[in-house]
Amino acid sequence: MSAKEEKTAVTDLENGRVHGAGLPDVKEPSPAPERAGGITRRKLMGYLLAAPTLVAAAQWDAAPAEAAIPSVQVTNALDLSDVLTLAALPTANMISVTVNSDGTASFALPRAEVGQGITTAVAMTIADEMDLPIEKVKVTLADARPELLFNQLTGGSNSMHSIFGPVRTAAAAARSRLLEAAAAELRVSEWDIRARDGVFTAADGRTATFGSLARKAAVTRTVAVNPKLKAAGALAMVGTDQRRIDALDIVTGRKQFAMDLDVADALPTMVCRPPTINGTVLGVDNAAEVRAMPGITDVVAIPHSQFVAGGVAVRGRTFGQCIDAVRALKVRWGGSPVAGKSDDSVLADLRKSQIPLTPALPGQTIDETFTFHFRPGDPLETNCAVADVRKGRAEIWSCLKSPVWAKEQIALLLRMPLGNVTVHVAQGGGSFGRHLFADAAFEAAVISQKMGKPVKLMWHRTDNFRQGRVHPMCISRVRMTRLGSNVLAFDQRHTGVATDFTHGLGELLTAMDTSLPLQNFLQFSEAVFTLTANVPYNFGVVTQLLSEVYDFKQFNTSSVRNIYSPDVRTSGELMVDRMAKEMGRDPVEFRRAFAKDDRLRAVIDKAAQAGSWGRSMPAGTAQGFAVHAEYKGRCACLVEIDCRPETVNRKVERGYTGPRVTKAVFVVDVGLPINPLGLKAQMMGGIMDGIAQALSYGLHLKDGHFLEGSWDDAFYTRHWNTPPELEVIVMPPTTGEPGGAGELGVAASMAAVACAYGRATGTMPTSFPINHGREALGFEPFPNVPPIPESPVDGLAKAHIKRPKKRRTTKPRAKRKHAGKRPPAKKKPTAKKD
Repeated sequence: MSAKEEKTAVTDLENGRVHGAGLPDVKEPSPAPERAGGITRRKLMGYLLAAPTLVAAAQWDAAPAEAAIPSVQVTNALDLSDVLTLAALPTANMISVTVNSDGTASFALPRAEVGQGITTAVAMTIADEMDLPIEKVKVTLADARPELLFNQLTGGSNSMHSIFGPVRTAAAAARSRLLEAAAAELRVSEWDIRARDGVFTAADGRTATFGSLARKAAVTRTVAVNPKLKAAGALAMVGTDQRRIDALDIVTGRKQFAMDLDVADALPTMVCRPPTINGTVLGVDNAAEVRAMPGITDVVAIPHSQFVAGGVAVRGRTFGQCIDAVRALKVRWGGSPVAGKSDDSVLADLRKSQIPLTPALPGQTIDETFTFHFRPGDPLETNCAVADVRKGRAEIWSCLKSPVWAKEQIALLLRMPLGNVTVHVAQGGGSFGRHLFADAAFEAAVISQKMGKPVKLMWHRTDNFRQGRVHPMCISRVRMTRLGSNVLAFDQRHTGVATDFTHGLGELLTAMDTSLPLQNFLQFSEAVFTLTANVPYNFGVVTQLLSEVYDFKQFNTSSVRNIYSPDVRTSGELMVDRMAKEMGRDPVEFRRAFAKDDRLRAVIDKAAQAGSWGRSMPAGTAQGFAVHAEYKGRCACLVEIDCRPETVNRKVERGYTGPRVTKAVFVVDVGLPINPLGLKAQMMGGIMDGIAQALSYGLHLKDGHFLEGSWDDAFYTRHWNTPPELEVIVMPPTTGEPGGAGELGVAASMAAVACAYGRATGTMPTSFPINHGREALGFEPFPNVPPIPESPVDGLAKAHIKRPKKRRTTKPRAKRKHAGKRPPAKKKPTAKKD
């Protein structure tokens, strides 16, 4: 068959062409109107790859991206999602769908699954395009593939936005080739065949399964094709609620994370860490004594570097034995780059580094500065990795969102050829930006090499809080200028501790470049801020500028969920409330009047209506409202908060209470929602983050270390502070492609809670979390020497769970010799006579 014969007509979802399953387009409708902003009218080339069974891939064509003329802000024309998608394009053809002889379709996902549900969304996309049951689509996580360059980075809520088109095209190419093979097998025209549930059926009832055609449809050379994509109306699964494909494994405990992997001879390993952030080991006084403790096999010092946190590593038979060994170590520590630093001293440095505002335009101004303290970037799963480094080779297992960079950097750390290093991407128990860095993988690899043995490294929860990566402390100054009924200008100056972006775009070259002096800020911090920070209103002249203090190596920071946006949006929305009040206008009506586009107005209207905005509420309670636009999406959040003394002063054993959000309504428009059920779950998680970050979730820095050492200390949203009423509304499709969702729910939620608190108390909050510095700590900090607490032995008691009493087991009675009859009575012993 010639290449020409293998080509089929292109069907582009955005252009809305319609067709029947397996049929060419009947007519060519007029193209859809151009959309302002971002990259539009994308086309993809399909590829049939030479392989034993059918393998299909996709590649973008060379058509230039089109964008609207930039308005006041860069994000109207180009945002972070566009940049990440463009970076992935050159290797999009390396993403392939394989049809197997058992009738399944396999896809090795070049992204990390960390609970956001992209494996389910990708499986839905493939199943829909191929007419396969979703249970026959097998999605795994791809090992690190350096040839993918920037196309294995998971971040910026970009996964489905960047991968949806290539995956659809690869699936459509596979289906098209199977259709040709089925027509040849059944000796009928392709027009006379229908596909359903992985089976082609001819008009006369004869069938051919995808599995039976997999080898016959394979090609011996790579061929370019233009596959026919289904029209939007023909997609039966995309846009419908779908339970996670791994849900059963999660709830039954079968889902495997890094610590569940059974790697031969990999024993539990932990690290004794310094008492201050990024301290160094000078020596160990009792290494031999600790090595002789029960179960301990190895004790080695690990130097601190940019890539390895370091400390003294111990390897033992159980993690409990490792904890005992870590606590027993007597280590001499060197200095810390943040020795003596505290919240107050960092805040003073931030204030000195603010970029001045430009002269105000004529009119009335309001001006305020907001403080956002350090907060944890800790997912549920602590940092962990398995490493086996022996005999000139290395094999690593860890949750990694930049696996290409991880593999390349590990090869450098171990001084090995890249081909001798294998990096497997494990499923992750959360990330929130944490796993953009491969800290655990780097450390495990170095420890394994030094010990000459496989290790199963796990950070203690206290390690994560005190030495892990955090959201940087920052201040944000906002000035708004109005004249009459118009807002003339919105100026924002955001100043923060440096956010570490030295993972680059997920590979070694940009990572090394970002590590050069000043490059972290000049090439990444400024770019990410400019491409994400935005004001979603028509407020005239808008300026938003970033400055940062300290070198990225001083504090351990990362792109914690939603990066700059929660703080930028919270300070901005509080000032929007204040300006509305100054102008005598309702906060929601004010937002709607100045909203930039119809999509934003639609979510505002829906949230206000669903949440009954403006209803009468008791004193000490109030509603709050906020909006956010990012990741090609729009969202609006309405909350109700109770700040009355009887609520604030509730008593919960070993728990923090404070003000309570009693209701949350969140409306989200992501363009094309692939799995609305998963999208709702994402927004719910974002709402919990927003509540916590506004009210209670933060870190206290004192003498170069954080006081918090666990979830109990940091006061994340717990069940007694979650809203009894919570509703997430997913808007119908507004575009032909999915926007980002993983981080979209945080900024608007945090801002809405802050606005509600201000309305309920009559005082606009300016420091976050609101409880930081206003109240006593509320917990007793763990000592920082030893660096981790003892293993708890009262967990069940704290949870008010009583151990079931052991049942007394009785031996089965012997069979009676006199069945059915009363056994003869035993003679009573008689006392002997003297």
